[in-house]
Amino acid sequence: MTFIITSTTFKHNDRIPDKFTCKGQNVSPHLEWNNAPADTKSFALIMDDPDAPVEIAPPHGILDNL
Repeated sequence: MTFIITSTTFKHNDRIPDKFTCKGQNVSPHLEWNNAPADTKSFALIMDDPDAPVEIAPPHGILDNL
């Protein structure tokens, strides 16, 4: 079974709305996951920008112990 993460805040491959960034209210977007392995204890999420104008762009966000 495939692990899936979704959000009602933004669509796949869309930009995260400013409200959920340091430009806005800096609040967390809605995230939901399904079909995680049964023994999963927590999640880590790394948000990056594949279109960044530098060769190695730093991550925009790292969340752990979700």
